Amino acid sequence: MARPILTELGLFLLPFVLYALFLWATKADILHPESWPIRHVAWLTIAALLLMVGSFVVLAQFGGEPPGQVYVPAHMENGQLVPGQYK
Repeated sequence: MARPILTELGLFLLPFVLYALFLWATKADILHPESWPIRHVAWLTIAALLLMVGSFVVLAQFGGEPPGQVYVPAHMENGQLVPGQYK
């Protein structure tokens, strides 16, 4: 459960980190309020939310089991451990 949350948090923070790297590369004062105007922060927030929505769409489209398949979890059968598999 922690990995998807950290992935989404990372995707949200990515545009802000890239902008901070841009400010650092251009020798601008990163922590100065004039380097972070509301208009830039708004666009960075929109980009971050689009990245998050895109990742949710990709996860919903390509995540999970293959179509028409049923997952049978690992179990014991005749004293042998049978690994989980799709049937």
